Amino acid sequence: MTTIRPAADADIAAITAIYSHHVLHGTGTFETTPPDETDMAARRADVLSKGLPYLVLEDASGVIGFAYCNWFKPRPAYRFSAEDSIYLTPGAAGRGLGRLMLTELMAQAERCGVRKLIAVIGDSANLGSVGVHRSCGFAQVGVLHSCGWKFERWLDVVLMECPLGLGDSAAPAQSAR
Repeated sequence: MTTIRPAADADIAAITAIYSHHVLHGTGTFETTPPDETDMAARRADVLSKGLPYLVLEDASGVIGFAYCNWFKPRPAYRFSAEDSIYLTPGAAGRGLGRLMLTELMAQAERCGVRKLIAVIGDSANLGSVGVHRSCGFAQVGVLHSCGWKFERWLDVVLMECPLGLGDSAAPAQSAR
């Protein structure tokens, strides 16, 4: 059985290990040097300080994934738009767990006042991430061609978006930040 819950300080080692694998072996992130536990703890603290969700997925073996969202851009006009991030251990991919995590992240982001969730997906060949986002209602809105260089090749970025709650159908009642 899998459980999604808020990430805790005790999860930082597992989160760091999962992310390090993706930095070293994947194109979903354009980082090329894995951050250490101190960096990952600071990143988590930054997200939480903004009142946004940072989640982990665990099963009997421990933490097998994490997801969070952070404000898309720092300028005030972007205050209702956030970018999501989801990472799973290699063995957890392809089992519907990414969709499970993204669905929960979307619900929690909406409760935080997010009206637009944006996916900035590294590598247009990252069909798993594109598919997970599409299955949760995201629409592709663009591709930035050859804007990243990793593993001795050019990589695209796929941009996807999904309105949350009322989306842009009504003015927000209050500030999200």
